[in-house]
Amino acid sequence: MGLFGRKNDTTATPTATAPVVDPQLAALTGDYTIDPAHSTIGFVARHAMVTNVKGSFLDVAGTLHLDGADPSRSTASIDVKMESIDTGNADRDGHLKSADFFKTEEFPEMTFRSTKVEFLGGDDYRVTGDLTILGTTKPLSIDLEFNGSAKDPFGNERVGFEGKAEILRSAWGLTWNAALETGGVLVSDKIKLNFDISAIKTAS
Repeated sequence: MGLFGRKNDTTATPTATAPVVDPQLAALTGDYTIDPAHSTIGFVARHAMVTNVKGSFLDVAGTLHLDGADPSRSTASIDVKMESIDTGNADRDGHLKSADFFKTEEFPEMTFRSTKVEFLGGDDYRVTGDLTILGTTKPLSIDLEFNGSAKDPFGNERVGFEGKAEILRSAWGLTWNAALETGGVLVSDKIKLNFDISAIKTAS
């Protein structure tokens, strides 16, 4: 059973239209603020055709609205400071911030605004929305798993999600590359995105 309740069982009651909602899960309905200290948006790119380079963004902010009775009414809004990119190598980070890639002085933020939320069954959801990079906005679907909820030692009500998606960076104008002598290119077009989100419920 997922965060937003059970699917309808129309076999026994073919005229039923309202979902059966677990009261404990429905209680999670509300507004949440992403906790940047316990949330990560990461990426993986293939380098020189033979290995992976992993990185993340250290400055992430955003809000969630969860609807325990109707997941389609849930929303997500995420803002990422592009200067916070971290791949563990200062020279590489500097190149990624430059005009060859993210042009962080001209485009300081990457944003995501949800347009659709689907319950896939169990703890699985799909969030579709608009991803904006370099001033270009394209649709992105993120498959998420609900990791549960808990009250932390400070009395905060938390929820957690982890998810993944793939993009072709060229669709957002990220086209810089270098040819290899052995064939192929230095940086893959396909980028894998990873999300690990912890969010705190705001006071009603």
